Amino acid sequence: MTPRARTNQLLYQAELLLDTPPGSDEHAEARRMAAEEGALALAELALESLLQEVTEHARLPRHDWRELLDPRGEPVAELHRLRELAARPESWLAWLLGRIEALHESGGVARRRGATAAPGLIAVGSAAALGDELRACLKEAKREVAALRETSQEW
Repeated sequence: MTPRARTNQLLYQAELLLDTPPGSDEHAEARRMAAEEGALALAELALESLLQEVTEHARLPRHDWRELLDPRGEPVAELHRLRELAARPESWLAWLLGRIEALHESGGVARRRGATAAPGLIAVGSAAALGDELRACLKEAKREVAALRETSQEW
């Protein structure tokens, strides 16, 4: 499988997980949280696959996103573009990297609905669910993937 096909596959699988109904039994909340974290893990794999794909011409020995998106990383145009995007707090990539970091921490990133409110307070549903935010992030990522593919093909 080519890096391009693998990137597409991983993005598709992440979306499939997010679109799978969790059901309505006593495990529905845990199933939803597992799907969100699973989709986020697939998004991390897709990011690494994308980095491999758009840097093929540079023949880099490694494709770890932490190394490649580090400001001191390889001087490749596509990486520079992604580094700038990651530095903007409102960008999809900055959001994704923050959630990936949280995913690797002991607390994880998925939360039970209403779990953010302090005891005795009524939770207001103003914050978007992780799944909804990730879905929007993947949509933006796919737009960026198309643009990055276009510039990397020029090489």
